[in-house]
Amino acid sequence: MIKGGQDDAALLTANRLRRSVAALSRRLRARRADHGVSAAKLSILGRLLRAAGPLTASTLAERERLQPQSLTRLIAELEQAGLIARRVDAGDRRQLLIELTVAGRELLATDARRQSLWLAEAMSRVLTPAEMSVLGVAAQLLDQLADVELDA
Repeated sequence: MIKGGQDDAALLTANRLRRSVAALSRRLRARRADHGVSAAKLSILGRLLRAAGPLTASTLAERERLQPQSLTRLIAELEQAGLIARRVDAGDRRQLLIELTVAGRELLATDARRQSLWLAEAMSRVLTPAEMSVLGVAAQLLDQLADVELDA
């Protein structure tokens, strides 16, 4: 239940935000390089990039909200493509650690650059500096929302 009787306003805002984020996401996906790496695989690569170091498969599955079986297939394909590497954890030899390779970092950098260039150009054409500043704050708020865990 939404607090303080704000159900209608919050739902209207949530609906507008969901549609806007989805439309922008489609536009950004269209700017990806033609590398054939799926969105799910790019998400895994991005998660590894943002991690403080290598991750175990179970930690990666939890953070990506994936079933371990699904992640196993994706990891194998990413490793075969040379975008990640698996190595034995020196502290616990039963664990495998997954980390980005140089090729994985380069693929992410290429995609991010293409998308950021398009977005910066679009913003500079239609937004004022003050509106761009508001979007900077909105980006922080969206990050916070993405990390919220609610009961199903």
